[in-house]
Amino acid sequence: MKTNKSYAKRIKKTKNGKLISRKAGGNHYNAKERRSKQLSRKGGHALMITTSAKTRSRFIDNLN
Repeated sequence: MKTNKSYAKRIKKTKNGKLISRKAGGNHYNAKERRSKQLSRKGGHALMITTSAKTRSRFIDNLN
């Protein structure tokens, strides 16, 4: 089965094998948000992946 590249490009694998993704909703419509809220969206958050082997192979296992 081919890897879903559009999703795979959005996550990164760390040296220890953790997966990091960006938080949603931080690209536009931020003028009214507090600066602290804007900055908190800038960082990534760890993904807790509990999927089947088939799903994992499709989305995650082929990451660099």
